[in-house]
Amino acid sequence: MGFFGFGKKGKIEYIVAGLGNPGSRYENTRHNAGFKALDLLAKEEGFEFKRLKFKSLIADEVINSKRCLIMKPQTMMNLSGDAIYEAAEYYNIPDENVIILFDDVTLDIGKTRIRRKGSAGGHNGIKSIISALGSENFPRVKIGVGKKPNAEWDMADWVLSEFPKADKDELESALKNSVEAVKLIVGGEIDNAMNLYNS
Repeated sequence: MGFFGFGKKGKIEYIVAGLGNPGSRYENTRHNAGFKALDLLAKEEGFEFKRLKFKSLIADEVINSKRCLIMKPQTMMNLSGDAIYEAAEYYNIPDENVIILFDDVTLDIGKTRIRRKGSAGGHNGIKSIISALGSENFPRVKIGVGKKPNAEWDMADWVLSEFPKADKDELESALKNSVEAVKLIVGGEIDNAMNLYNS
């Protein structure tokens, strides 16, 4: 049975992409919150990321009755747009069906925020996606990773620092909420997702 199209009904309608940096040294860093959310989704839905395509680890899964390409770009964060664009172009996915999960340093750990569209807000992964798609009109699920403790911290150092063990429960709560939000967005219920999970 072929991987693309033969085993599942219908065409791919959504891209669900979590952002992060590939490699074990980045695994538990703040910048990898998007990867962490997709790992939780995979665990809940019973699938694994086994294929490499579109410069990403991918899975082809049905979420909330919609066939989705689930992606963890392996390009490094600031080139995420290359991977997303390639997949969106291949499957002819409209921007509003490209859902991106990523870390947000303006939100406390444990918080999530869903947006229908918007600017990059200084996030290099989102900047890359906006540039590649030529559009800001894609939904995003922001996962709070905490603000810098003081102005002296370099932002790159901060996002590449690891989550403290003390924040494990709050982080898991936010990841769980972000996964639930994705299921609603895929089901056409982005307003409901915002009402429930914007904190």
